[in-house]
Amino acid sequence: MAAAAALRQLGVRFSWGGGSPTGPTKGVGRGAATTGFDCSGLTLYAWSKAGMRLGHYTGTQFRQGHRIPLGDLRKGDLVFFGGGTGDPTHVGLYLGEGVMIHAPRTGDVVRRTRFVGSPYYGPLYRGAIRPA
Repeated sequence: MAAAAALRQLGVRFSWGGGSPTGPTKGVGRGAATTGFDCSGLTLYAWSKAGMRLGHYTGTQFRQGHRIPLGDLRKGDLVFFGGGTGDPTHVGLYLGEGVMIHAPRTGDVVRRTRFVGSPYYGPLYRGAIRPA
């Protein structure tokens, strides 16, 4: 259910701080003039459609579920990237076959991206959780 909700948002613009349980919103700061989603706004929206409430911060979402090994990922699991030893700085929603849906960055739109084996996302992978 969460993955289907996220897929319905393909092409929605990135907005820093944007997104709520009801859909795209105006963001904050550099996202204040744009209606859309940031990465954690997209995942909190998608999981709200499955009845789960997530925080609107990647680091909070990283602590809101059970850790899942890469080989055990299921559609809808949250995958996290970056941040070194601190909180991850990016989150996407797993779709299967090494692909996530995510809101990548300012100037971009919600899109599908292969992260497994990616020269960019692969080294930044921090782990996954299944929201609980």
